[in-house]
Amino acid sequence: MKYLGKALTIAVFMLAADAHAEIRFGIVNEAYPPYTTKDASGKAIGWEIDLMDAVCEQLKEKCTIVDVAWDGLIPALESKKIDVIWSSMSITDERKKRIDFTDKYYSSLASMVGPKDGVLGVGPEQLKGKTVGIAVSTTQSAYFKKHFSNIATEKSYATVDEGYQDLASGRIDYSFSDTGPLKEFLKTDLGKECCEFKGTVPADDAVLGAGVGGGIRKGDDELREKLNGAIKAIRANGKYAEFNKKYFDYDPY
Repeated sequence: MKYLGKALTIAVFMLAADAHAEIRFGIVNEAYPPYTTKDASGKAIGWEIDLMDAVCEQLKEKCTIVDVAWDGLIPALESKKIDVIWSSMSITDERKKRIDFTDKYYSSLASMVGPKDGVLGVGPEQLKGKTVGIAVSTTQSAYFKKHFSNIATEKSYATVDEGYQDLASGRIDYSFSDTGPLKEFLKTDLGKECCEFKGTVPADDAVLGAGVGGGIRKGDDELREKLNGAIKAIRANGKYAEFNKKYFDYDPY
């Protein structure tokens, strides 16, 4: 029995050590450049993928990507289909009721684009009576409901790209999203032809959150602290700044 007890102890120890032998990163299954997209072969690429690779290299961990629909990310985390949400998810008090977060790994501003009509600004004067396209279950949707729902109409989309198509065809007046992806859209042939940058909305951390971080299951403190340490390390050793240059002319942190 002594030997059996020792064997059981070793087995439990090995299972605990293997709990995160492979870290499964949940990535939204739609293009969200410059943060995530796919190349011609179907391989995930982008700023968040480079960050993930640097984090995993720092941790010396094997990491895999799991494609998930945006509104399925938190359920996938809670049901243990993934270990961390790594998909431009803003850290908000509302989300923290269900999940924990790593420290932020970039800061995100919310902006709008619209038709090339020379009317700039994203205040009540410009938005009154307009229709604004927003992806479902986003901080921008929450922001719109708080600040603009009494003057404008929200049209929801499963993906940001669907909203861009309606914007280009004149079915909506504005698209409201994170600034980075909106600016990437304006670089595309469709974006160049139809649209212009209208402006960034005033900050509201209570709704838009205090930066973007990795979503972690409640109680998974070990993984959260490991990821926090890796994010801090690559900020300090220059890796973060190195791959930023591929995507930005500023520090997104």
